[in-house]
Parts: sequence; structure tokens; C-alpha cells
Amino acid sequence: MNIPDSINVLLIGGGAREHALAVGLARSERLGTLYATHMENPGIAKLAQGVDVPTTGKELYRLVQFCDRHEIELVVIGPEDPLADGWGDALRKKSDGSARLVFGPGAKGAKLEADKAYAKHMMRAASVPTAEGRVFDHFSHVEEYLKTRDEVYVIKATGLAKGKGVIVPATNEEGIKAARDMMEKKVFGDAGKRILVEEKITGTEVSVLALLDGHNILVLPPCQDHKRLGEGDTGPNTGGMGAFCPAQTINDATMQQIESEVLVPIADVLRRDEIDFKGVLYAGMMLTPAGPKVLEFNVRFGDPECQPLIARLESDLIELLWATACGSLDEVEVKFSSQTAVCVVLASKGYPQAPENGAVITGIEEAQAIEGVTVFHAGTKLLDNGFLVTSGGRVLSVTAVGDTTEQARERAYQGVEQIHFDGMQVRRDIGCDTPVHS
Repeated sequence: MNIPDSINVLLIGGGAREHALAVGLARSERLGTLYATHMENPGIAKLAQGVDVPTTGKELYRLVQFCDRHEIELVVIGPEDPLADGWGDALRKKSDGSARLVFGPGAKGAKLEADKAYAKHMMRAASVPTAEGRVFDHFSHVEEYLKTRDEVYVIKATGLAKGKGVIVPATNEEGIKAARDMMEKKVFGDAGKRILVEEKITGTEVSVLALLDGHNILVLPPCQDHKRLGEGDTGPNTGGMGAFCPAQTINDATMQQIESEVLVPIADVLRRDEIDFKGVLYAGMMLTPAGPKVLEFNVRFGDPECQPLIARLESDLIELLWATACGSLDEVEVKFSSQTAVCVVLASKGYPQAPENGAVITGIEEAQAIEGVTVFHAGTKLLDNGFLVTSGGRVLSVTAVGDTTEQARERAYQGVEQIHFDGMQVRRDIGCDTPVHS
């Protein structure tokens, strides 16, 4: 693999995932200058230089020109929205027609996350084990279907809904209400104009992430995410209230089964359809009594899964992302620490339905003084008067490493205890042994 000694990198995205990526990129000896699109994130702003052009889809050509002027050789796209909107396709081409490396799939590959109906079709084409489901375009048809069923079904918006578009109702009456909210009340906007009604499967959830370079697959250590707002896996679904890595609920044999029955077949179908996928394929898995089944695909690092992964990564992140983007994963070795990492998300009052912003945050420096603790910024804003305030639903990701899961949990929650803002929501069971069920 031919890789330059000094590489200018553009990082797209402004959440805790991107702050974690910025920390990993900044550790690399190969980093020239790190540029970032979202300098309003105070954590990213300490590590990067800003982009002085608009970063909207309509003016994406100006971001291409920015990359040309600043000799950006590697673009790292964090969130799902720009991937779905084709930013990867646009930024892979320099103004003179030559190629630029981008970590993240183009729009066709991003459909695996952006369109759950398409993803279900791809899984069937690849014979990937998944829950049975039907796609509906009209609410009346959903209502009629659910009223004739005895078993309870999961209701999913097929589009991008920031991790909140999956409803697991207790009854089909609740499922009908969820479908009405999505399709008629448009609580998730256009993401819910089509929905997937899916069989409810039970077991332990685990997140399996792999890097795909168009030819090779590199499976990363498994993570366990906690999606629901409350302890004991209660309350509404969120974008994620915490995660730990490696997951303790999956063994090597099951990981090999997921690679052979899920990741390899999907990668083969992508190649068959001439979709050049270079980035992360995230498989949300349910370990059922009948074997592992796919709940959903994402096409980027998960948030909060990325935070504990980066905390444990010992390899050079730029070398890893570069190899993915240029199709040379077979030429790199990735090394993770033997330690465990636990990430605890702190959320605003009112999250996920109506987060309240503007609460003053204190205690981050004290938290980071604890051994093994790093605090990643997500929904925060630094005011002109020097106060740090909340400015989003998920505010901070307190991440800690330890020799055992219990030590990492203890350090993470010691960090949490140092941080204060009005209305702060936090789960106290992140990293516990209790499996997460859906």
C-alpha cells in the first residue's frame, strides 16, 4: 500500500462519533492538517481547522473546490445523511477529474441504511438471515393487516430517522398507532411515508461492524449498544444511550457465522450490483434461539459504538481508513487493546421527544482527570462568555477504558458523577451483564 507520510484529512460531521474520529485521526503520525465541517462542536474545534465554504448539498461543488485548494487527500464522512445524499460520490472526484480517497460509501451503497425496504430486498437476494417483513405505502393497508394478526409486529420507518424510527409495541393496537403517527402525522417526516411491518424476534442484541474496501472484509470487535432511554431497557428508542466493547454476549464461533452468513453475502451482492462500497458496514444483529439474524444495516460507524472502538484502537487510524478507501485492507493489520471500553451517554432533558437546550455544563475537566476517561462532545455549544451549554439531544459521551468491564464501568460512572447540567438524563446500567432484548 502506497501511503504518503503526511495526509490532509477532511472530517464531515459534528457529533460524538466524529469527535472520537477526530481524536483518533489526531493521534496519527501521518496527519498533516485536519479540517472539519462542524467546528461548532467544541471538542472537534480543538483538534481541527474549519471549512470556510457552505456545506450544504446544493453547494457541494464548493466543498469539492475547498478540498482541491487545501490538497485534501482523504475525506472521512461520519453521519448517514451526507452518505445517503451522495457526498461520497461527489467528493471522490477532484475538479480536474482525478480521484480523491473517501472513507464512506456512495449513495447506492448508503441505501442499505437509508431505505429499510431496499435493505430487506438485498438481504433476501443474498439469503441473509433476517426477520420476515412487509413494506406498506398506505396506512389503511397497515391497519387492515395488523387487525387480522394475533402476533405482535415491529413497526419501522423505512427512511432515516436518527435511530428513533423503530417502534416495538406491546400490542398491535399500539403498532397501529405507531404506523398512524409515522404515515399520517409524519412524526419522522418523509422517513415514515413508507413503513416496514416486521416480525418481532427476541434474543440478545449485538453490533457487528466491519470495514469493506470493495474486495476485502475486516471485522471489528463486537459492541453492545443500549438503545432505549431507561434502565432495564425501558422507555422509547433513542440514537443510543451507551455502548461497550467488546461485547461479552457473543463468542468467536458466532462471529464467524455472522461473517460467513451476513457480511460475505452482502459484500458479494454489492459487488454483483457494481456498488463500490468503501467504508463501514454495521450489522445490528439479534442472537435468537434459531441463530443470529439481522435487524438492520448501517453504513457508518455507530454512535455510540464508535467511541469505545476508538478508545481501544491501537493501530494508526489514518492508515486503516486510507487502506479501506483505496482497496488495500489486505495489506494492513489492525490492533485493539485487550482492555474493555464503556461509553455512557448524557442526554438533555426532554430527549428523545423534545430535548431542551441551553443548560450550562460543568465538570468535564474533572471527569477527564480520572484515569482512563475521555469525554466526547455531541450536543454542546461554547458561548462567547465562555460557558459550555447543551445544544442537542445527546450531549456528551463519557468513555472509559479498564482492564475489565467492571473497571471500565466504574471509571465511566466516576466521570459521569463529575458532570452536571440541568435535566441530565443517564442510564446507570451501561455495560451490565443483563442482555438487551427487543
